[in-house]
Amino acid sequence: MCSKLCVMSIPEQTLFGTACQALSTVIGQIGAEDWDRKTTPSGGFPGRIVREVVASHAKENRWVGHVLAGGTIEDGTTLYPEYPADLSGPDAVSAWHEVTATAASDVLALDDPSRPVHLSFGSFGDFTARDYLQQVITYHGFETFDLARLLGLDSTLPSDLVAGLTVIMSEVAEQWRTWGVFGPEVTVSPDANAQAKLLALSGRTP
Repeated sequence: MCSKLCVMSIPEQTLFGTACQALSTVIGQIGAEDWDRKTTPSGGFPGRIVREVVASHAKENRWVGHVLAGGTIEDGTTLYPEYPADLSGPDAVSAWHEVTATAASDVLALDDPSRPVHLSFGSFGDFTARDYLQQVITYHGFETFDLARLLGLDSTLPSDLVAGLTVIMSEVAEQWRTWGVFGPEVTVSPDANAQAKLLALSGRTP
């Protein structure tokens, strides 16, 4: 059992909730006419239909507790059937909130961030629970911006999410770029704001 002393013992445990909340805000503003819109490739992320994007993030969060507990992909496949990629509207929003609430609780209960985890891309090396959280936070965070921009919404990310992602990216950006996660870094003015510099580092045009 995780005591109060270990709750939010690493920044990623708080940042996960911040990233999910930011993405929830955008998902909640998807109009009925937007669910079948095609996104454009951005920063290394592929172009997909909006409802497929939401389904992908919901599917990711449904696995969070299992992965953090050290569960294997093989075991998880039997536990979690294929997530429906055709959900849209209130059904998709409700499904996202349901799996995300559970994931957030599982993240806060993490008591050993150095625990090895089993990922589908284990061929890239060994990863810890903290590494995994950084990957999920990055995924949610950058696609919050991508979706908001596509839908014409305010694409300003929360300042604490920008700060946290900047710390993560400073350590992993170049390695992940070699894996195809990010495109080439974009040049921005030295006096650009923190979000613009972060987006440029991820291969996005601010």
